[in-house]
Amino acid sequence: MAEPPKALGTPRPALAEASATTVAGIGDTDVGRVSEAPTLVPGTRTAKGVIVLPPAGYLLGLSIGKGGMGEVLAAQDTRIGREVAVKRMTSEAPDDEQIARFLREARIQARLEHPSIVPVHELGVDEQGRPYFTMKRLVGSTLGQRQVDGMTLNRLLRAFVEVCRAIEFAHSRGVVHRDLKPTNIMTGDFGEVYVIDWGIARVLTDEPEKVSDNADIGTLDEHTKEGSLLGTPGYMAPEQIRGQRATPPADVYALGSILFELLCGELLHRRGQAGLASTLANPTQSPAQRTPDRPIPPELDALCVAALAETPEARPTAHALAEGVQDYLDGDRDVERRRQIAAQQLASAREVLASNDPEARATAMRSAGRALALDPQSEDAAALVSSLLLAPPPMLPPDLAAGLEEQELAINRDRSRKSMWVYLSVFAMLPFALIMEIKNWPMVIGFFGTLGVAALASAQFARSGRPAVPVVLLVNLMIAVLFTRIAGPFVLTPLMVCCTIVALTSIPWINQRTWVIIAWTVVAVMTPIVLEWTGILPKTWEIAGGRMTIISDVVRTTGLVDELSLIFASLLFTLVLGMFALGISRRRRIGQQQLFVQAWHLRQLLPSSRRPWATQPR
Repeated sequence: MAEPPKALGTPRPALAEASATTVAGIGDTDVGRVSEAPTLVPGTRTAKGVIVLPPAGYLLGLSIGKGGMGEVLAAQDTRIGREVAVKRMTSEAPDDEQIARFLREARIQARLEHPSIVPVHELGVDEQGRPYFTMKRLVGSTLGQRQVDGMTLNRLLRAFVEVCRAIEFAHSRGVVHRDLKPTNIMTGDFGEVYVIDWGIARVLTDEPEKVSDNADIGTLDEHTKEGSLLGTPGYMAPEQIRGQRATPPADVYALGSILFELLCGELLHRRGQAGLASTLANPTQSPAQRTPDRPIPPELDALCVAALAETPEARPTAHALAEGVQDYLDGDRDVERRRQIAAQQLASAREVLASNDPEARATAMRSAGRALALDPQSEDAAALVSSLLLAPPPMLPPDLAAGLEEQELAINRDRSRKSMWVYLSVFAMLPFALIMEIKNWPMVIGFFGTLGVAALASAQFARSGRPAVPVVLLVNLMIAVLFTRIAGPFVLTPLMVCCTIVALTSIPWINQRTWVIIAWTVVAVMTPIVLEWTGILPKTWEIAGGRMTIISDVVRTTGLVDELSLIFASLLFTLVLGMFALGISRRRRIGQQQLFVQAWHLRQLLPSSRRPWATQPR
């Protein structure tokens, strides 16, 4: 069972007396004059009587986070009623150095009064004699979490500018953070941005013998007693790793590492010992060169490279870094630099396009697109992008080939489904055949049996999307030959053969081989005629006395009913084949229109000097 919340007691006066060296509002008052300053002593009486206030203290809640020697708890100020965060030491018996470091963090943070630095409300000691300090409770996520959650780059950059402003303010007060990283930057749900964890901050003193405003705040050594560095590998500046004292440019290097991470979506240096080695070996890197596929603005790329300079003196100030990012957010662009980079990207696109690399076209398209994005008025870049978009490639890239294959499979599935229903619809002629006198049942059974096999094969092809060409050619040839037994080879058979050819030519393998269509057509038309000439099949037609007579090998027609049955069956069969051909043609027409419309829209996106509808200058 969780323990009930506890109340943190009133701070001991001794702590306040021991820590007082300057008084807010007195300016550069030295230690000897502090005792002369007026002191506000809390009282209980007023002119209107006795005012009873709630007892001072903090009602403690859940833990918000823990560090090396302290923890942060959610709490409520019992006297004022506001929600606060309490940071206290976790050690039961902290030594003098631990207490000094803890108090030092509270004093540094308290004196940096800035909108992006968490304000400290009170410094005190609890009933066990351990120091604590209270501050504003933050609600939100770290900058790293916001990046993972998909916050837009511009919003991340706005938060980054606020961080730079806060660090600029700290530098103006002689404080170096020394541990800047995304997890030490909090962003609230209402636009708040805070730089947190000032535990290892360094206080700068230009003249050691002079007593400064921060004289009571000692500076930690660059290394701890165990010899480990103060800071986080991967964000530490090279001079910090070499053991030199951290100055404001060290924070700027950490800001450059954070900016690199925002632009690239990946770490500048690895964590741990590998990060230390990477920082010393290759401290300065370009986000655009690390991730060439990302549309990294050249202005931000240049700022990031400058902030990551190996020499501290070569880095911009936090103020200059903030101004540069803010100028970009305000729409300020280095047009000349963008044109130079666009020319480089265009040359790179042309060079890679001339190579035999299978990925050359895709790489050239990315480079040419980036060139056009950097210089929208470049007609050379527009022409290259247009040719790459609208002209078919001589050799399909693997991913494009895979996409086309998937599209072809979808078309095959749709066509096979339509074919299945066409084969099944012919069974609607069976009732008309039964009305008439059947004289060749084996032929009727063979015809409708072949149609059933064709329908089953089409159903299988509709699932796989891969029609078996030999099966398709053979089954449709058998149907064409058997169909001639109904009314000869010159009445409905040519219509059926023509619709079959429309369906066959939509299969890519057949479409690319004209000889297959010619051969199949010749065999389909001539086979029943040759079989009749040789007497293998009964003759279904004859020409004599200036007229052609059609003789059905399947049914015997007598009377008006048989005539009407033949008329309706012929009409139904023709309509079915017509609708099938219409469906195939309609799909092809829609596809062509979509391609044309897409190409037209793409052309409108590209700059061109030949646009008659554009306003011409006088």
